[in-house]
Amino acid sequence: MATARSRLYQTGRTVLNLGKRANFKAPCLPFAYCRFSTDVIDKNNTCRTSPWHLHGAVCLQRAAMVSKQKTPLEEEVERLMWQMEMEKSLYSDHEIRLFEDAERMRRKQEDDYETDDEDTEQDIVTAHDMEDMWEQKLKHFKAAEIVTEADKKNDRTSLNRKLDEYLILLVKEKLGNNDIWLLPQVEWQLGETLRKTAERALSTLSGNSIKATFLGNAPCGFYKYKYPKDKRTESSTGAKVFFFKALLLDGDLKKFKKKEDYVWVRRNELKDYLKAEYLSQVNRFLIDL
Repeated sequence: MATARSRLYQTGRTVLNLGKRANFKAPCLPFAYCRFSTDVIDKNNTCRTSPWHLHGAVCLQRAAMVSKQKTPLEEEVERLMWQMEMEKSLYSDHEIRLFEDAERMRRKQEDDYETDDEDTEQDIVTAHDMEDMWEQKLKHFKAAEIVTEADKKNDRTSLNRKLDEYLILLVKEKLGNNDIWLLPQVEWQLGETLRKTAERALSTLSGNSIKATFLGNAPCGFYKYKYPKDKRTESSTGAKVFFFKALLLDGDLKKFKKKEDYVWVRRNELKDYLKAEYLSQVNRFLIDL
């Protein structure tokens, strides 16, 4: 039977077989973690179950679909960059063709003009003709509205809202007798990495209908909370949650969750749902781009 000294200590991808050291002594710390933090070794070298349950959570974000409205400073910089580009750039193929057409028309108006083979062709389309066609197409073009129907109704269950900002998925979970808004999470299972746990949280939530890309193998954030007093026991005090970021590629939750059980919100709308301590930890790994 393997003893606590011969257990495999795993941190990320580094695995150290501490049992190979003949004179190994347990560290003189209050607790040393083993079995991926579900068990702990106390100062008497005995392994016991931790009262904290591990959870993996996913911060699923829908990226912005359109560019934000430019600020006056950004518009001024854009005009300056266009001016510098115009002054330093070479002529485009279209501009060169305009010069060639102008030169051809000038030669046609001269008295000693001789017809070239290229002028015998019928229905020659000049660069000016092409510009006229482009202007006609532009008149019929109508850009889509940035403010959508979901924006007008303030439908926070829709992904088709706030197209110029990123959205974050929140779900309603039962914690004791209370309904709490959280990032999707599930409890860690033996044999899983924490990233696999976060991936399972998303697949369980959506029935594998959501496709997403996870950003890295290491957690981007951490939060610890205690269970309600009536749910706490000596072996079950609370949960330690490790957050992972993911970007939405495709899919939605319309077929798998009731509308009142999930929302897609902007960063400044998180305060309407999350508790202050939880929100402060989430804000630490969110970046406004």
